[in-house]
Amino acid sequence: MDINRPDILAEVEAVFARYEDALVNNRVEVLDELFWNSPRTVRYGAAENLIGIEQIRAFRNARPAVGLARTIANTVITTYGTDFATAMTEFQRDDPNKVGRQSQTWARTPAGWRVVAAHVSVIAKPQA
Repeated sequence: MDINRPDILAEVEAVFARYEDALVNNRVEVLDELFWNSPRTVRYGAAENLIGIEQIRAFRNARPAVGLARTIANTVITTYGTDFATAMTEFQRDDPNKVGRQSQTWARTPAGWRVVAAHVSVIAKPQA
């Protein structure tokens, strides 16, 4: 298995950047597009457990479009072969005492790269 083949890594980096832009700018239609359209798609959030694309869509459509700005750091994208990848990142919003963590599992589908599973959590920022 090829790990981080440059052409595949570039594809996933690009779709990850597109997702991040859609997230902070509340482009719900792009977020919806980038999640696998399946009842098997899972997104565990900071305060919600969403199973299936319909629950994920309902959450996105009901979420307030404020407070979405963030900075990301320590992003690690790893591709496995040509059709599977993980993307992990940390993020910071308004509270300097908390750090967010986001993990995504991406799979190449006939429609393109899609998030098939995601997890978001927020913890107290570790003290240096």
